[in-house]
Amino acid sequence: MKLKDLLETNISEFGEYPFLFFKERIYTNLETRRYADQFAAGLRRMGIAKGDRVMICMPNCPEVLFAYQGVTRAGAIIVPVMFTLHPKELHYISRNSEAKAIITSSYVLQNVEKSLEALPERPAVIITDLPSNENLTNFYDCMNQVESDLVDDGNVDDTAVILYTSGTTGNPKGVLLTHKNLFSNALNSAKHNDTERGTTLGVLPLAHVYGLTVSNVCYLTGSAIVVFSSFDVKEVFKAIETYRVRTFSAVPAMIHAMFSFPNADDYDTSSLESVGSGSAPLPVALLNAFQQKFGAKVLEGYGLSEAAPVVTAHSKRIEVKPGSVGVPIPGVAIKIIDENGVEVSAGEVGELVVRGDNVTPGYYQNQEETDRVLNDSWLFTGDMARVDDEGYVYIVDRKKDLIIRGGFNVYPRDVEEILNGHPAVFEAAVVGVPDERMGEELVACVVKQPGNEVTEEELIRFCQDHLAKNKTPRRVIFLEALPRNGVGKILKTHLRKTATDIVIR
Repeated sequence: MKLKDLLETNISEFGEYPFLFFKERIYTNLETRRYADQFAAGLRRMGIAKGDRVMICMPNCPEVLFAYQGVTRAGAIIVPVMFTLHPKELHYISRNSEAKAIITSSYVLQNVEKSLEALPERPAVIITDLPSNENLTNFYDCMNQVESDLVDDGNVDDTAVILYTSGTTGNPKGVLLTHKNLFSNALNSAKHNDTERGTTLGVLPLAHVYGLTVSNVCYLTGSAIVVFSSFDVKEVFKAIETYRVRTFSAVPAMIHAMFSFPNADDYDTSSLESVGSGSAPLPVALLNAFQQKFGAKVLEGYGLSEAAPVVTAHSKRIEVKPGSVGVPIPGVAIKIIDENGVEVSAGEVGELVVRGDNVTPGYYQNQEETDRVLNDSWLFTGDMARVDDEGYVYIVDRKKDLIIRGGFNVYPRDVEEILNGHPAVFEAAVVGVPDERMGEELVACVVKQPGNEVTEEELIRFCQDHLAKNKTPRRVIFLEALPRNGVGKILKTHLRKTATDIVIR
């Protein structure tokens, strides 16, 4: 099944229903198809051909979903881009993907325009909320009222999406995702979770593969989605109460914001049964506290862009094991291997490798990186993990975040879990900094709970009470906030530089 077939099947199976809620507007699934068809015809009229790349860069709004369906119906390739990126990053993605058009909004227009400077050829710029002029085409002006004569959008193995990674260690890489990759992952995610029809919350950026998959699952299950242009914790609680939301997907930073919201008791959240958590590690202390406060399960999972994205997850049918990311979803095989590629025993730590219809065929115009991560159809994730006797997966840490102190491996997450359990700690991240004697030393970067005071010495002693000596941080530095990307993932590269600048001076 191709991406456009998700909406076609949705309509044939469930009939017309309110599909998309955004602020005061409601759009049905039939309206969504009409806008998508008209936009696809408009793109063709503008010269967008089969296989051309079209960037979509703006906050969540209905036009993002209309554009996704429209681009794929025109036979073109969707290039979703986080609107929070720097103009230099946008410039690189525009140039690398050779985008023929960019769909955006006034919120991002200044950065988009700056990013287009010095490009060999300026893409067409389509804007959702400004009138057309000599440089811009309004999104709705672009639509062609003739909805027929669309191109054949190819087969399931064609590229549907090019998703650029965050690029924390250099220029971002364009992950190729086929129609099969995305459809199979959405279908198997829905099966794994026994996802029922209902209304969910679109709080994740639709430009991120996690948010994209949530919307694809909605098509499959006949569900509706309340789209948020940004995460507003008060509005989230209001939506849970209004729409009797039973489940939605989030990232740990959102779960923390909900748990910490002082007026949570003012809203009826009794309908909430579960919250999916992914994209970044969820502290066990927060998982337990959230479940106790709201009486809803937190179903932590694991995925990555190259796997479209879901690899493992908890579900309503299985026991929740705090600290675990659940079990592989249907259609996905995993192994834990050592540095020689040999599969290790249960309980042993090694690199997690993945195989299935969800795995990318590679990176756009980057064979070297493709060859590095793919071997005999196995995807090498770069994540260190272990599997218990019941098949539950535990992500230990990123391979590149491993700290080698005095010849001993230290996984930052072990230390972070202890620090996050301290009552005065709002959140913590541990990084390694260069050390002449030990090779690397551990530095804990801590944000304090509002109104709580704690000293560096107290936190070091707290770690000493719970950890082996070689895992205890040498220094604790206090920050106002931890740097994050657009989906709440902590930017360890930035933290290492900050910690190094503070500790080594």
